[in-house]
Parts: sequence; structure tokens; C-alpha cells
Amino acid sequence: MGTAERRERERERLREKILDAARDLFTAFGYEAVTMRKIAEKIEYSPTTIYLHFADKNALLRELCSTDFLTLASRFQVLQAESDPIQRLRGIAAAFLRFAQELPNHYRMMFMTPHPPVSVDERAIEKGNFEEDAWAFVKGSVAEAQQAGLLRGDLPSGTVAQLFFAGLHGIAALHITASNDPWIDWRPAEEISELMTETLIRGCAPTAETRRAPRGSARKKAPRT
Repeated sequence: MGTAERRERERERLREKILDAARDLFTAFGYEAVTMRKIAEKIEYSPTTIYLHFADKNALLRELCSTDFLTLASRFQVLQAESDPIQRLRGIAAAFLRFAQELPNHYRMMFMTPHPPVSVDERAIEKGNFEEDAWAFVKGSVAEAQQAGLLRGDLPSGTVAQLFFAGLHGIAALHITASNDPWIDWRPAEEISELMTETLIRGCAPTAETRRAPRGSARKKAPRT
């Protein structure tokens, strides 16, 4: 290995160390409470070293958002070969839960830690690209199931995908934050996730009424009398 290559690897390792420290501190103390100096202290480097890699705290946040969401999207890639969209959604649910269990601080940072929004243009992710955009992959799988007549088509695919995500997030967040609470007889997260997924699939299955409704539009409520 040449000197230049060795230096580049050391630079990448330090960059990862900075990101890991920032993620840990953001999730522990909140984004607003953490300074670049605190991040430097955690990894035992000077603040100047941090600024050689990231211009400011917002740059760190943008990098974390891109890196962690790309990691989640990579967990879904093995499912692209699944031709049945319902089976694919089941696989997405299992992969999503494993991600939260194996990388709880990543999950906390992505979905449970308030921070300033990162715009689409600021993320190193191509919006709508199934290989990079985890949300697009979920929404696309829902839309495919609707087109195949496997899920009700009178609701927008984004609405059904958000319902799916809300259920998964609730299970993941509860088990990250409260699974050690002895007050509740917690069932295994995998068991609850599978039950929630099947309940959603059955609840969103087409009926005679929803098949007659225009695709992508929710059934209108009857007027009050």
C-alpha cells in the first residue's frame, strides 16, 4: 500500500469516527445542545481537525442523513428480485425492523431525534431511485401491489405506504426505548411486526366497494343530514 493510499484510508477512518461520535451525541443530548467542540472532545481530537472534514454542524447533519438513509436503502436491495409485491412488503418490514435492532443509534438519529430539515438537494441521494431512496422503494412496492389488485387502489400509494411505515416505526421505536420496562409483557418485536404487517395487508385488501372507486382517490363520506 502506497503512502497516498494509506493516508486516504486514515482520512476515511477519521471521518467515520467523527460521524459516529456526532450521531451518538445528537441522539443522547439533542442536535441543538451538541457543539463541534463536544464532538471533538468525544474522539479526543482538536476542533480544528473536525473542521478539516466538515465545515459546520449542519454539514455533519447532512452527511449523517445521506449515509444512514443509504444504509437503510441497501438493506432493501436484496428484495428487488422478489416479483410478488406483497411478499416484498413483508420482506421490507422484516428488513426495517432488523435495521432498527442492529443499528439503534442510526435509527434514533433518523426517526427519533428532532433536527433541522435537510432539503432534497442537500442529500447525496437521488430522490425516486429505488437503489438509494428507501421511501421510494416502499411506495413503489405498494403501488405495484395496487396495480396488481392485491391492495385497494382507491387510496394514494403514498397514503398506504405511510400507514405501513407508521406501524413499523411504532414497533421499532417502542422496542428501542421501552423494551426493558417490566410493566408490559413485551412480545418479541419480530412477532408483533409480522402480525402488524399481515393486519395491514388484510385491512387494505380490495373489496367490492373499493374496486368500484376511482384509483388513487379515497371514498367520499356521505353528506350529513
